[in-house]
Order: sequence, then structure tokens, then C-alpha cells
Amino acid sequence: MRIDSRFDDIRPYFDEEIPAAMQRIAEDDTFAFLASYVFPDKRQEDIRSMVRQIRTVDEFQGKVMWYVNDIIEKRSITSLSIEGLEKLDRSTPYLFISNHRDIMLDASLLQNKLFDAGFPTTQITFGANLMTGQLIIDVGRSNKMFRVERGGSPREFYMSSVHLSDYIRHVITECKESVWIAQRNGRTKDGNDSTDQGIIKMFGISGKGDKVSALADLNIVPVSISYEWEPCDILKALELYQSRRGKYIKKPGEDLNSVLTGISQQKGKVHISVGTPVLREDLEPYDSLTNIEYNKSVSTLIDKSILSRYRLYPNNYVANDIRFGRSRYAKRYTKEEKALFLDHLALLEEYEVEEPDVLRDIFLGIYSNPVDNCKPFQSV
Repeated sequence: MRIDSRFDDIRPYFDEEIPAAMQRIAEDDTFAFLASYVFPDKRQEDIRSMVRQIRTVDEFQGKVMWYVNDIIEKRSITSLSIEGLEKLDRSTPYLFISNHRDIMLDASLLQNKLFDAGFPTTQITFGANLMTGQLIIDVGRSNKMFRVERGGSPREFYMSSVHLSDYIRHVITECKESVWIAQRNGRTKDGNDSTDQGIIKMFGISGKGDKVSALADLNIVPVSISYEWEPCDILKALELYQSRRGKYIKKPGEDLNSVLTGISQQKGKVHISVGTPVLREDLEPYDSLTNIEYNKSVSTLIDKSILSRYRLYPNNYVANDIRFGRSRYAKRYTKEEKALFLDHLALLEEYEVEEPDVLRDIFLGIYSNPVDNCKPFQSV
């Protein structure tokens, strides 16, 4: 089924809109730079010709975006693994709710793994703040990304939430396509992954029946992604540090810089764990609760799934021991792994701040907090 026209303001491109988008992409001033990064062994004109000949979203994902993710993996990831896909049905559309550590990669890396395993790729939420410039809009909307509005007056925020909820339900239940969305607005910057109750409320707004059916019909699947080296860790620490001293105001181009840093920064091992779908019987015990209590209980249910599947790396244990001045987890890492982390930690010394110890603690927290958060759900 085709996406309803009432969602033309936020939906991805239709296939018939792809040829024009490919022409614009091929003619963009920055095309040469992007093409040389993704296809380093091919001639520029050959790549332009290939892009101009793409006619569908599936073609764009298979001939361009798969290679974008593949080159990112080869250049900045030691190993990329996934588990849990055997729990899913290839013919069922799902609402993947994931922890969010990197603007682009959390969803993008999952797409390649779904593609390689024979699953349809998902539609992906794309913050309106990132849709700046025709090239980004064309690449995003050609890659099944749909626009999510943020901010505005309370009424504007509510109306955009209703619109988004209607769209997600329409895509999953009528168009039979899967959707990826983060568990909260914006990335987790302090290492504390938690599902925003407002997100759960937003999902239910569009439900026509009881609150259990409203969520059960969406086929929710929690997803946990874990990075050995946190994308943009220093940038995140600096932002959190500055936020403690007053309201943080993003600089022009800061989001794009975070995207590029996340892509290029060495991430070591990356693991994606797909949880068990949330079924009606999982939600029914909360049916008698008030709406607020219900949303809180469902968000906790998703949190437990994500945290129980989060993969802790030696860096996490090293940071936890350093932060609290102990050696509780010394058996979880080697001297070499600790030395490597300390070398990375020393990079903070390049930044002149009034309270370097505070910045250091914030940075350690990014890696350390997952250890404490996962402890109730794992044999840490």
C-alpha cells in the first residue's frame, strides 16, 4: 500500500521521485568528495553515471547506501556483529526501538545487517534539525528517512506528535513496512540509556482501541547497540560540561560535525542485539494501570530488554574502576586495555576548561554508567 498523501510533509521519497533526486545528488558540488570516500577505486564520471541511472529506493539503498555503511565499517569498525534476528519474521513489519548513541550509525548499521540477512530495510526517523541543505534531504529521503519535527510551542509539539504517531501506525499496519526510532529524542550523551515515557505515549495516541492493542499492533522490538569506543565521546563530554554551566546552545553546523565525527572516529567492536518482540501478553498485566503508569511500565519493560542485551567492553569496566578508585572489575580487562583507555582519556588535556576534574568525570561516566545500569539485568 502506498503512503497516504496526508503525510507528504514528512514521508520518504516515492520511487517516481528518485530519478530527479539522483540527478541533484550527482550534480551537487560535494559529490566528488562523497564519491571518492564511498567508491575510492572508481572514476568520478562512472559513479555519477551509476547514480543517475538509479530509479528506485531499493536501488539507491543497494547500490549506494549499502556501500556507504560497508566502507564505514571497514575504515572505523574492528568487528560488527548482530544477534537476535532469528526471533523475527521476514514478512512482519516491526517498530524497532533502539538506544541512541550515534546520529547516523545506530540505524544505518542495522540496515546493512537486515539487508544481508534477507530482511526488508526499515524507514528511519530523521530529525528536522538535520535536514539542512538539498543534498542531505535528497540522500535522507531516498534512504527511507522521514522527518520528525522537534521544538515549537506546546500545541505545535502536540500536533506534530499526533501526526508522527499517525504516520508510524499507517506505515506499520497499512503499508506493512518496518520503522526504526530512538528510545528518546536526541542521543544518549552520558551513557545512561532510558526510554522516554513521552515516546510510548506518542505511539499510543493514534490507537483506535484500548491501550494494550494500541501498542501490540505496532510489533515493538527493542534493540540494543553497543560501541567499544563511544562515537563522539569527547564532543559529548564537552557538551555536558558546558551544559552544567548554563544552557547549551548548539553552534551552526554542530550536528553535521557530529555526524562526520561519528562516521570517521575509530569505534572498535560494535554489537547489535535485537530483542524479543513485545507481545500482547507482555502488555496485558499493565492494562489496569492509569495511562501515566502504563506508559512508565512499558518504557521500563523496553529498558530492561535493552540493558540486558547491552554488550559491555573492557573500556566500560576500566572507566568504572578509575572513576570510583577501585579494582572491582580488574579481571574484566588487561593491563594493555587499561593503558589504551588511559591514553584516550589523556586527550582531554588538550581542552582548556576551568574544572578539568569535572570534565574527566563526565567523560568517565559515558563509559562507566552502562556497567552500573546493566548490573541488575546481567551477571556483571
